[in-house]
Amino acid sequence: MSRIDATFERLRTRKRCGLIPFITAGDPDAATTLALLRALVLSGADLIELGVPFSDPMADGPTIQRASERALRQGMSLRGVLELVRAFRQENQHTPLVLMGYANPIEAYGKAFVDDARGAGVDGVLTVDYPPEECADFAAALKSAGIDPIFLLAPTSTEQRYAQVAAMGGGYIYYVSMKGVTGSALLDFEQLGQRLPAIRAAVGMPVCVGFGIRDAASAAKVAAFADAVVVGSRLIEEIEASPRDQAPAKVAKLMNEIRMAIDNASVAGRAP
Repeated sequence: MSRIDATFERLRTRKRCGLIPFITAGDPDAATTLALLRALVLSGADLIELGVPFSDPMADGPTIQRASERALRQGMSLRGVLELVRAFRQENQHTPLVLMGYANPIEAYGKAFVDDARGAGVDGVLTVDYPPEECADFAAALKSAGIDPIFLLAPTSTEQRYAQVAAMGGGYIYYVSMKGVTGSALLDFEQLGQRLPAIRAAVGMPVCVGFGIRDAASAAKVAAFADAVVVGSRLIEEIEASPRDQAPAKVAKLMNEIRMAIDNASVAGRAP
C-alpha cells in the first residue's frame, strides 16, 4: 500500500478528516522550507503538498504567485525541489509528499523526471494544466513508478470528467471548491456538502477540498463532509509576514488551530 493510500485508510479507520497543508518549495529559501516541512508534520499534517515554483502560475492567486516569485529569485527549480524531498526523506519516511505545479517545469526536466521523483521519495504529482485527456502517457508512467497522478475536479466538471479522472488518477481527488484562483473567498458550504458524496461515489477515491479555506472555522465546516482539507494561501501569508527564523513556529500555531477544529468537526460529523 502506498503512503497516500495508507494515510487515507488510517483516517477512515479513525473517522478523521485529513489535513493537507500546501507550501511553495524555496519560499523564502530552501533551508526554511525544510524547517517548515518538519513543523507541518509536528503540527498535524497528514499529507503535504509541495508547490513547484513557476513563473506563470495561472491557477494561483496573488499570495502563491508571490511565493513562487520569491522561490525563483532564490534559484529554486524542479531539481531543487527534488533535493528538498530527498533531504526530508532522510528523516521522515511516513508522511506523503505530493508535488503540485505546472507542466512546463516537468517538460523542461525531461523523461528522467519520473525516475528521479521516485528516487527522491515523491508520492504523488498534481499538474494543474495537465487535463486527463492530454497526459495519458505521463499518468501511466507515474503509476508504473508507484507515484499517484492526482487530478483536479471543479464545480463545473462533468460526469465525463469524473470518469476520466477515476480511470487515470490515483491517491485522491483535489476538489476546487469554487470558481476562481487560490486564496479566493466566499465558500458555498451547502453546495459543497451536496456535491461531494456524488463525486466520491463516481471516482472511488478520497475527495480533498481546497481553495478558499482561510481559518479554523471554515476548515471545520469543510471537514464535516470532505476526506481532507487543503490549506495553502493562508499558511503562505504567515510565511510572508514572518521573519525567516519565526516562520515555522507561526505556521505551526495556525496548523494546530486548524487541526483541532477539523478533529472536533470530524468527531461530530463522522461518528456512527
